[in-house]
Amino acid sequence: MAEITLAQIDKRYGNVEVLRDINLTINDGEFVVLVGPSGCGKSTLLRTIAGLELASSGDLRIGKRLMNDVAPKDRDISMVFQSYALYPHLTVARNMGFSLEIQKRPRAEIEEKVKRAADILNLSHLLDRRPKELSGGQRQRVAMGRAIVRQPQVFLFDEPLSNLDAQLRGKMRVEIKRLHQQMNNTIVYVTHDQVEAMTLADRIVVLNHGVIQQVGTPLELYDTPANKFVASFIGSPSMNFINGVVTPNGVRIGDSALLPANPAWVNQPEGREVIYGIRPENIALASSGSPHALPLEVSLVEPTGLSELIHGNLFGHEVMLFTTQRSGAAAGDMIAVEVDYARAMLFDAASQKRL
Repeated sequence: MAEITLAQIDKRYGNVEVLRDINLTINDGEFVVLVGPSGCGKSTLLRTIAGLELASSGDLRIGKRLMNDVAPKDRDISMVFQSYALYPHLTVARNMGFSLEIQKRPRAEIEEKVKRAADILNLSHLLDRRPKELSGGQRQRVAMGRAIVRQPQVFLFDEPLSNLDAQLRGKMRVEIKRLHQQMNNTIVYVTHDQVEAMTLADRIVVLNHGVIQQVGTPLELYDTPANKFVASFIGSPSMNFINGVVTPNGVRIGDSALLPANPAWVNQPEGREVIYGIRPENIALASSGSPHALPLEVSLVEPTGLSELIHGNLFGHEVMLFTTQRSGAAAGDMIAVEVDYARAMLFDAASQKRL
């Protein structure tokens, strides 16, 4: 049983509070991703689970065992770091099995476990090579294999893909997801990349300033963010935000411009100051003669081949539009767009909570 329970965990360095009142249960066999901007406390939380940092207060359990005073080596965990940290003079096989050598395990057992991990990670043909003879993705797989041979209850990943190029990151995401499906161990994974979080996680924990903002499945966080911060952090490209005031017919921005209302907002008091949130993929190029067309002055077009990300000015507010159509637009053009008001979100301007 590898359920992880964190109860009222605080972490302070002198007067600096890094984690505040962390309450979280990670289920046995679950893949949980800790995500947030730099300095939000996600790596500190992971290191607290590992025992590399000690909580200032609160309780941490793995299974039913209280871990507050248990040394890292006795927690039955394996950790994969951003740096591969491989021994350059050892072969892949010995790098993977070195922790078992130190424990003086029988050679047959070491070879069996290294072979099993190598088969899982497609490293069997590389066991006699040394790290300098490997690509970055292969080195990261060796680091993962070193963790696998220990057969821990819990795997901890601390931004393991950040040193890889974009293509390798995509491949390694698939490798890690397959690893979890095959082994079904509990995994806690730290990243600042919300695309990694969305594609890997069973559940995502969003942190900011050491506080949990929301916990949920990727689609729960995408569709129903608790506040503006979560809405801005989950989703790529990021959500557009426009300040406005509630009226009977929509949200007024500026002196007279009006953004269409979501029917779910009928109970919002008129005159309330709000933030209108709409994702770039929920703004579309308007069809000819559409009664709901809004004017967008284009400032920049980013073509990818498959899609376009169009930056522009909507009633004095900078917004982005994501489309799979080829608009033919260029900087300085005026184009007509439509907002999918049913997918728009409203946030209170003061608390920034979703209404």
